[in-house]
Amino acid sequence: MQATSTVRTPLVTGGKTIHDVTEDICRHIENKPNKTWMLATTVSLGVLLAGGYTLAVLLWEGVGMWGLNKTVGWAWDITNFVWWVGIGHAGTLISAVLLLFRQKWRTSINRAAEAMTIFAVICAAMFPLFHMGRPWLGFYWVLPLPNTFGSLWVNFNSPLLWDVFAISTYFSVSLVFWYIGLVPDFATIRDRAKNKISKAIYGALSLGWTGSAKTWMHYETVSLVLAGLATPLVLSVHTIVSFDFATSVIPGWHTTIFPPYFVAGAIFSGFAMVLTLMLITRKVYKLEDYITIHHIELMNIVIIITGSIVGVAYLTELFMAWYSGVNAEQYAFLNRATGPYWWAYWSMMTCNVISPQLFWFKKIRTSIVATFLLSIVVNIGMWFERFVIIVTSLHRDYLPSSWAYFNPTLYDIGMYMFTFGLFFTAFFLFAKVFPVINMAEVKSVLKGTSSKTIEDAKAAKAAAAKTA
Repeated sequence: MQATSTVRTPLVTGGKTIHDVTEDICRHIENKPNKTWMLATTVSLGVLLAGGYTLAVLLWEGVGMWGLNKTVGWAWDITNFVWWVGIGHAGTLISAVLLLFRQKWRTSINRAAEAMTIFAVICAAMFPLFHMGRPWLGFYWVLPLPNTFGSLWVNFNSPLLWDVFAISTYFSVSLVFWYIGLVPDFATIRDRAKNKISKAIYGALSLGWTGSAKTWMHYETVSLVLAGLATPLVLSVHTIVSFDFATSVIPGWHTTIFPPYFVAGAIFSGFAMVLTLMLITRKVYKLEDYITIHHIELMNIVIIITGSIVGVAYLTELFMAWYSGVNAEQYAFLNRATGPYWWAYWSMMTCNVISPQLFWFKKIRTSIVATFLLSIVVNIGMWFERFVIIVTSLHRDYLPSSWAYFNPTLYDIGMYMFTFGLFFTAFFLFAKVFPVINMAEVKSVLKGTSSKTIEDAKAAKAAAAKTA
């Protein structure tokens, strides 16, 4: 028998009942969209269309429209690829790892985090695809498929190919995990649907869910199996992304700390994006009783831990460059801090090392405004981190005669904005059509709510209604 401590902060406030949970979450799907949602979706669609224009020009003219040069062959494209993959890490971490560790505070945030993972990985995949120049031939170039161009096969020794397998596996497992978690909620919406079309659509999506004990047993078994499969993917995906750099001999890249450093950075940025999205969702949909200050504080604690790991990694890189005695390695790190891109390096250090330490103060850690602002600052800092690692390591190589400065063009910026528009448009549509909070799992957390708390909440509601 499981006992719930009366001392712990409740995960659902307001004395909610099981019926209340269903009503509060389903009303956003069943009712017409509110003005805030319409405004946000319109803005994100505008960004998507503006970015789509630059993407169309890029496809027509070629990747020469980007600011790449002979020295800096990778710049915004790979920077944004690594950044988006990192954003997608928190979803699987919240869903899989915290599920295995029986952390119940994940129940209110896991659905949106899983959806964020799917959309972020799609955005990430666009950059290497369009960097090929002819993306319609991409499957020939990245997958070991028989082709009509002779004996042309992919290079299995290349970490770029490892990326393809790692990210496609990660995407597939995350997509299945996300969909399986939605099935019980689809059945709830199906049973409440008054429109025949809605009933048919959600009925098909619910896969014949009956809610019987046997069905729940299979559901929980599948969830645990998928969590077990997804947990090593959390570590492996960004580890393999880091091999894109760590397996080279370029100063600034050739370091063994990259795998754990990249994984910690991915969780760091992923949790920051989850906070940004959940605080907006919490306000727009009035879900303060489900996404509580306690949830926000716990996510901020994760940001403190991963941010501190990232800070230690930065210092370790500097120490190893000095300790190695290799002039090129030492110059690479000196150039990062004092060279032409010094502003990017110090922006990275400020946003990623200094700003998360503010969360040690409980007043800041539990402040909605401070959390929202710092979550954005962290993601800006993590973008600068990828930019610093890639561009400053490439723009000054062994030959001063080949040194160059990278300047992004309108088309670099436009494609980045296109992925932002795609990400937020997809998330807003998801939040309108699908339940943004996992109803089935939140209801299981209500077992810890005392009957006295519920009665007090009901009495308060009755008193308020009487006064009105």
